[in-house]
Amino acid sequence: MGGGLLGEAELARHIVDLLAEKQAEDVLLLDISQLTTFTDYFVIASVVNVRQMQALMEALDEALTREGHGPTRSEGDIDSGWVLMDLGDIIVHLLSPEQRAYYDIERLWSKGTPVVRIQ
Repeated sequence: MGGGLLGEAELARHIVDLLAEKQAEDVLLLDISQLTTFTDYFVIASVVNVRQMQALMEALDEALTREGHGPTRSEGDIDSGWVLMDLGDIIVHLLSPEQRAYYDIERLWSKGTPVVRIQ
């Protein structure tokens, strides 16, 4: 997508596309706007190793900053297998398959509306 700011729904879909292009696995966009006031969307993706997680974080941060949506604020430790990137209305969760299965965010937020899933 070109420069300029996207609306939050379009930005969330753009993040899904960026993650899929960079080989993230099982990317899910979940609309939780009707369930909470702290954010509108979760983007959840599995990453296979620490190097891939670092590469995904850098690619997202660079692309979003270049497009006027960043920089992102992140929490968590790459070595822990779970990093959260906070864009305000969109929170991106990058998880190892083990952490994703353990925390099962999809089940915890199962009343949310799946918008896009790329497996």
